[in-house]
Amino acid sequence: MANKQTKDAIDALKKEYEALKIGKESLLNVLFEAELPESVYNSNAIENSTLTISETEKILLNQEVSRNVSTREVFEAKNLAVVFEYIKNKVEAKSIDTELILLLHKMLIGNINQSIAGRFREKGEYVRVGTHVASAPEHLSAMLGSALLQYSGDNRSYFLEKIARFHLDFENIHPFNDGNGRIGRVLLTYQLLQLGFPPVIIRDKEKAVYYRSFSEYRDSGKKKIATMDKVISLALLESFHKRIAYLRGENIVRLSEYAEKQKESTSILLNKAKRQTIPAFREKGVWKIGEKQG
Repeated sequence: MANKQTKDAIDALKKEYEALKIGKESLLNVLFEAELPESVYNSNAIENSTLTISETEKILLNQEVSRNVSTREVFEAKNLAVVFEYIKNKVEAKSIDTELILLLHKMLIGNINQSIAGRFREKGEYVRVGTHVASAPEHLSAMLGSALLQYSGDNRSYFLEKIARFHLDFENIHPFNDGNGRIGRVLLTYQLLQLGFPPVIIRDKEKAVYYRSFSEYRDSGKKKIATMDKVISLALLESFHKRIAYLRGENIVRLSEYAEKQKESTSILLNKAKRQTIPAFREKGVWKIGEKQG
């Protein structure tokens, strides 16, 4: 679970973020659009897409990609971008329910596999995640309804714990034939946005830890959520650090360049960045940090 230090850091950053963003919605929209290829790339890469960040960006800009890319991967990128755009504009209009989840899935899988788009698995349709066989089709609606009820009705747990538990539950249920991971990560971002937090990126580079959190959750009888909690909290701190640096109008430099100026070890600063004990963040996989101007 998030410790007091992490909670205090998130509280302080949220206050600063809310104060700085007043009148700067256009900058936040520009940051969202600039980050979209990275969000799409990472979520698809976790599901073993072969596209690079650069190729994803070109596809979203309707530009030519230098190699032969499958039609499926092109639609996976374009559709996921549309889903991210959709939830950003629906944050204040709709809470998460079955109807929204099915709509997002239809948008994600449309043009890829119409026969399974926008519907849960049905009788005889089983899926597995590694060695884990997901819940039987006949129990999906009840299990998802229970997870949604637990999330919306839990007024005592810290928000990160609620979101982590719901994400673990959703992926454990695996209600769809395809697209479960991507929809689950979209819902995670939607939940954060609804609470006034910035969007986060669960990165392909952290896939091993991310996947481990699901195994730990299942093996502990759905009790252990600490690893997922940490994955989300680190992603949230990084998102805050990036947006606050831009909102302050800081000069954005590579962390390696910053280390040189500060006469610090790049490797030590990289370790601090990964732990989010310095206000560093990634853009297209490169660690950067804001410097005060003047």
